[in-house]
Formats: sequence, structure tokens, C-alpha cells
Amino acid sequence: MKKQHILLAVAVTAIWGLNFSIIKIGLKSVDPFILAGIRFALCALPAVFFLKRPQVPWKYTVGYGLVFGVGLWGMVNLGIEAGLSSGIASLLLQFSAFLTILLGAVVFRESLSRFQYLGIAVALTGLFSITFVTDGTVTVAGVALVLFGAVAWSVANVIMKKAAPKETLAFMVWSSLFSPIPLFLLDLAVNGTTGYAELQDQIGWTAVLSILFQAYPNTVLGYAVWNWLLREYPVSTVAPLSLLVPVFGVLGSVLIFDEPLPPLKLVAGALIVTGLVIGLYGRRLTEAPAAARLLSASRTR
Repeated sequence: MKKQHILLAVAVTAIWGLNFSIIKIGLKSVDPFILAGIRFALCALPAVFFLKRPQVPWKYTVGYGLVFGVGLWGMVNLGIEAGLSSGIASLLLQFSAFLTILLGAVVFRESLSRFQYLGIAVALTGLFSITFVTDGTVTVAGVALVLFGAVAWSVANVIMKKAAPKETLAFMVWSSLFSPIPLFLLDLAVNGTTGYAELQDQIGWTAVLSILFQAYPNTVLGYAVWNWLLREYPVSTVAPLSLLVPVFGVLGSVLIFDEPLPPLKLVAGALIVTGLVIGLYGRRLTEAPAAARLLSASRTR
């Protein structure tokens, strides 16, 4: 992987990690569903008028928009508003990797390795440890909502795999078209007209910048670049870099909101990340030394 492309991938993970703190800034003045609804409206418009509709069945385009926009980011917004810190939210959302593996085992009949089972066990230990954090940055409701978002992300990944769009940017834009209206209706059902009546007074320049960051650098640009990298390089080369997302997520929360990092939180985070590494790359990490020994032995003969 070229050096400039590695830096590009790291920049995307930094944007994705920082996005959780940017969401929290926007939530200080705008309702969670409205914030997500405006974000995806900007992702879709006006780009949808300039990008040809991707050649995939409508059920995948609509389904991805609903699951990714409403099920994932609508719930993450609610979870952060419910008291979960942006750093912990970025960490918990990585459980989608394991949930995608489990869902893939059901949908695509993929078998699970012993490393994946071990990784899940280690990560769940970290999740259990987080529930004992008492510094005010973790709430049961917040954890539940973000984990629901992780489930939605795993479903979205399966939809993406089934759709297999060649035009990934167009797919993201067109699917975003189906997120705003359900999000706006959900806010109307939950909060009535209050959020809309007060929106004009609430949406200051910080909220505007928050929404613009979520829509363009984070969603449109971030996913376009990442999907391009996945086309240019093997998935095994690009995917591990996504583990930097919670690192930047926690770092952003510490710098912007002065989030405390007691030992228990660090241990819980380390267990979750370690579980991810074991589950996703354990087999490769153990096979690499063995392959190197065989290669070395063959050269000495």
C-alpha cells in the first residue's frame, strides 16, 4: 500500500472517529432524529440529481437507506444524547464487526473460526467491564441504543454485500434519499412539533458546522475514499486500519469534552480492541510466523 494512500486511510479513520464528538456538539441544540435527518438530506441532495442511480434492485437501495440512516445513526445520536460519551460510543459501535460475522454465518452460511469465538468472548468481557464505569460517561440506555446501532450496521453490511454496487458513491447518495423522511417522522412521533418549532432558534453556527461535517467529510467523502481504497487494495490490507476509528473517537472526546480516562475504562477499551484483533485477524497473525519459518527453512536447504 502506497504511503500516501496509507495516510489517506488514516485521515478517513480520524474523520470517522472525530465525527462522534461532532455529533455530540450538534446534539446540544438539535434533536437527535432531526440532526440525522438533515445530515442525510444533505448527503442525498443535490448530488442525487447528478449521479446516475446505481444498477441494483430498489429493495437494496431503500433498505440500506433505512437501516444505515435510521437504524444506525438515528440510534447512535439517541445513545449519545442519552448520556453516553462520544468516545465510548465510537468504541461500542465496533461490535458491528462481530455482529456482521454472526449475521454472515446465518445469511451466507459462513462458518466461524475458533479465533472469532475467542475474540467475541474477549470483547464481551470488555463490554461487561464498561458497565462498571461510574464517571458519568456511561449510561445503560446509551449503551443499549449504540449497540442497537451496531446491529443495524451489521444488517447494512449484509445489504451492501448482497447489493454489491459498482458505483459505491452513487449507492451511498441514492440510499441516503430514503433516510430523512423516516427520521423526521420519528422525531415528530416522539417529540411532537417542539423540535421543529424551536429549530430556527436552536440551529446556530455550531450546529450547522456539525451537520456539514457529518454529511460531507464524514459520510460522502469518507465512504467514497474508503470504498475506493477497498477496490485498489486487498480488504485484508485496508480493513485493519478501521481499528483506528475508536482510537480517534476516544482522543477526540478527551480533547473536546475533557472525557476522563480512569483505568477501568482503559482496560475495557483495550479488551474490546483486543477482541476485535483476535476475531478479525487472529488466524492471519498466527499463520504468518509459521509461513515465515517454512520459507526460511526452504531457503536454507
